[in-house]
Amino acid sequence: MADRRPVVALAFNQTVFDEIEEEHLARLRDIAEVRQGLFELPSSWDAPPPPDAASEDRLVRGAEALVVGHGAPRITAAVMERCPSLRLIGELEGDRFAQRIEVEAAWQRGIRTVDTTNGTSYSVSEWALALALIGLRSAGALFRQLILERRESFPPEYLEDRGYRSGELSGKTVGLIGCGIIGRRLLELLEPFGCTVYVHDPYVPRELADVYGFTSTGLDNVLTLAEVLFCLAPLTPATRGMLGARELGLMQDDAVLVNVARGAIVQTEALIAELRSGRIGACLDVFEPEPIPADSPVRDLPNVFITPHIAGVTLASRQRLFSLMVDELERFMAGHETRYDLSPRTIANRSGQAPPGGTDSSGPV
Repeated sequence: MADRRPVVALAFNQTVFDEIEEEHLARLRDIAEVRQGLFELPSSWDAPPPPDAASEDRLVRGAEALVVGHGAPRITAAVMERCPSLRLIGELEGDRFAQRIEVEAAWQRGIRTVDTTNGTSYSVSEWALALALIGLRSAGALFRQLILERRESFPPEYLEDRGYRSGELSGKTVGLIGCGIIGRRLLELLEPFGCTVYVHDPYVPRELADVYGFTSTGLDNVLTLAEVLFCLAPLTPATRGMLGARELGLMQDDAVLVNVARGAIVQTEALIAELRSGRIGACLDVFEPEPIPADSPVRDLPNVFITPHIAGVTLASRQRLFSLMVDELERFMAGHETRYDLSPRTIANRSGQAPPGGTDSSGPV
């Protein structure tokens, strides 16, 4: 008698199912029996789905792995008790604060918890690099001159232009505030530019500095040393407003701030005041508040380039959420370690708690 194939249950709304590419679903079917369940509960990045006993009862009880996403019920301790075969719970998106999975209950039962929210990290890191290049060349100001002022050529006062003085990324000193998966992908993209990199991230294991060739340091050092400063940290009670007038004042003249994280990490009035001085430049995919008010001064400052929170919004990034999960399931079913675990350190980082065991804790950020 042939060995029974493991069962993987998928539980999302129709929108998520529509984003799945058939080739990745076929990969999953090669290693497991796949059972798909359509769920349409309200879903948010800011709150868990509401209790719904009928939806919970519809979950596949004989599954070894359960992959949930928008529309699915919360996987609580009670659900896990009714699904004794579970060995892995995966979240495609939206569980940055452990809202759709009761993670501690899973850990107590020896159930692996994984999320692939980082599917969007690839596009965010690419846009962060693009914004750095735009900012160093003062491309936003040049675009304004060509479109709004109808200038016909490069301005004759180019010797005073920031883009002329410090317009190349090659050899620059770069600072990263936050070095999770976006940061590590960005480090790979930066490698050909030969940058010196300083990182502030209390959740990063020290060994990563050796792997990627950066220097771990404090926030003030990153602010003081960086010619290009990337803000990549999650928004938590610990990071909200962490960059104020004092911190921005530490930045070098002509430095460029790139924020693809969350606008509220930077104090808005302090940022506008610093940018009005003309001392630094900024490229912002995020802002506080969003959408940017029509009368906000940041819209008119020549040393600012802004985009409407689109860094992670690509078709490829949406489809990658599921393909990365299939990668994880292939590893797990073959007896290998998963890469994107929701671990105590991950949860601490995303909620602003102190890192467990210092900066040498294991598990991905």
